[in-house]
Amino acid sequence: MRVPSEFSIAEKLDRLFKQVRSAGQGEASYMAVAEAIRAQQGIQISHTYIWQLRTGRRDNPTVQHLTGLATFFGVPVAYFLDDAEARKIDGQLALLSSLRDAQVTEIALRAADVSPSSRDTIGELVRKVWELERDRRRPEA
Repeated sequence: MRVPSEFSIAEKLDRLFKQVRSAGQGEASYMAVAEAIRAQQGIQISHTYIWQLRTGRRDNPTVQHLTGLATFFGVPVAYFLDDAEARKIDGQLALLSSLRDAQVTEIALRAADVSPSSRDTIGELVRKVWELERDRRRPEA
């Protein structure tokens, strides 16, 4: 008996398209992804099929197609098959996305050049600001 997944292939693929990209770049096009998978991995896949997977119009890809997509986006194929792995990787991708922000990178670079006790203080300040922002975004109960 197959255990239902918490997240669909479409949702996972959509998150990869939104989060995995170079700084200052937009989402990769379906055509660019398909061409890269064909050229770099020798896997036959069309841009239309990738669009169908992302939008949920197709939901039963082959392991070969999942492997091609996973390799293109730099995640293990388990991302598509295991929800716990997907949650872990999504957290890592969110962190990388934040690090692409120039201000975050500048803070990290400057913090690297201070004493360990000062880094602890900076970390504590960032945590407090994060908690304040998180609390502000929560809807009122």
